[in-house]
Amino acid sequence: MAVRYPNGKKYVPSAQKLTNPSLKKANYSNRGMSLEEDINVTNDYYLANGTAVIHKKPTPLQIVKVEYPKRSAAVVKEAYFKQPSTTDYNGVYRGKYMDFEAKESRNKTSFPLKNFHQHQIDHMTQVCKHGGICFVLLRFALSDENYLFDASYLIEYWEKQEKGRKSIPKTTIEQYGHYIPIGIHPRIDYLKVIDDIYFD
Repeated sequence: MAVRYPNGKKYVPSAQKLTNPSLKKANYSNRGMSLEEDINVTNDYYLANGTAVIHKKPTPLQIVKVEYPKRSAAVVKEAYFKQPSTTDYNGVYRGKYMDFEAKESRNKTSFPLKNFHQHQIDHMTQVCKHGGICFVLLRFALSDENYLFDASYLIEYWEKQEKGRKSIPKTTIEQYGHYIPIGIHPRIDYLKVIDDIYFD
């Protein structure tokens, strides 16, 4: 059985990496990490340094079939989503509730709106309505560019779908979003942008 990481990437044992030349090529700009992995490492850094408390929301699952190959181990064989998830992350920063979604795309010139769902837009609309900080972190995977894009702009483009709009042009994200370079500690310092937008 193939073992895969939560982001869908196949697990490759270290020995195989060393013997397979095609696996030796590494992307040194982000060391092969997904956006989710980068955010999780960043959030761990924020928590360890007492900067903010931000966590990935657990996905609500209904487990229906479990097998016990050993007494000490249980294997989930079948499970279903209990309900549609809202956004990926939430937490508290400087006394404000914060809620955001993270998405990646391999498109070069736009970000497809099909990456989002109506229940996510509804949730973000409610967070904004109640004064929370709400945004999306977008990554253009081919160029390794990360942007913080306020939820109000996403909601505006989502509503334009009825008029035929299927994506957000990259030029719009560059104009109204905020570029976040990849660093080391923290990996993606999105709170620096939050300070500039919401607090300063």
